[in-house]
Amino acid sequence: MEVVKIRPRGYCHGVVEAIRALRQTAEAHPGEPVAMLGHLVHNEHVTREFADLGVRLVDARSRLEALDLVESGTVVLTAHGVSPAVRERALAKGLNVVDATCTDVIRTHELVRDLCRKGYTVVYIGRRGHPEPEGVLGEAPDQIHLVESVEDVDQLEPAPGPLAVTTQTTLSMWDTSAIIDRLRQRFPEIEVHNEICLATQERQQAAVEQAASCDLVVVVGSARSSNTQRLVQVVRELANRPAYLVDTADDLRPEWFQGVRRVGVTSGASTPSQITREVITRLEQMQPVAVAG
Repeated sequence: MEVVKIRPRGYCHGVVEAIRALRQTAEAHPGEPVAMLGHLVHNEHVTREFADLGVRLVDARSRLEALDLVESGTVVLTAHGVSPAVRERALAKGLNVVDATCTDVIRTHELVRDLCRKGYTVVYIGRRGHPEPEGVLGEAPDQIHLVESVEDVDQLEPAPGPLAVTTQTTLSMWDTSAIIDRLRQRFPEIEVHNEICLATQERQQAAVEQAASCDLVVVVGSARSSNTQRLVQVVRELANRPAYLVDTADDLRPEWFQGVRRVGVTSGASTPSQITREVITRLEQMQPVAVAG
């Protein structure tokens, strides 16, 4: 079977830096308690790798709740960022704090803080339950409104005064366009700040464009990962190609490949390269499956 290796794919700079920061922390504190506050990145392979180095995953419904489970030692803030309240609580507990927040997420926090200081109400397009919006909304809970859909926009009743919109960094640019269009219809003076990260945009654009020459696309990554889920979505909806999410090569199903001769492979920004290489190797070893009948 012919395999098209879609590029760019895989680790982005934020994930590389977060992994480097945690590895250096684990090596610098051998035998001492090191906890990562939630999943460093949304990939179980990365989580298991650090568990083998003695790093404890501390997860809960919110980062503040997770922090209550850390009593001493070092706590690592993940690539998704945290609210000011989490950072303040960690320092108040006397913990050694290592910040592995992605620089793109830091920039969004700085933008939102600046807008709120200037008296803006901020509309934030994001996914409820994801740690990145949790952190951003914590900058000024009374001035920031989380929306996920056009319907949410129609329910908005912001306070009088200047209004701005920004976005979760890992969303699809196609996810946000209809919501931003509706915001502009309702609030013509709204300021638009698109914070979708360049790596996310590039991977989505490449997946859509290169899927056009494929019969099917396999996306390698975790179901927990927002940007990985978006890759599946944009291939299906914009390239009109079947797309399947796999965590490892063992998740590949022969029935997906009936009549398929050319398969594209891409991966989420938090997917280890070795896992993607194993999927590519397995696909290259597969023979085309004839259509039944």
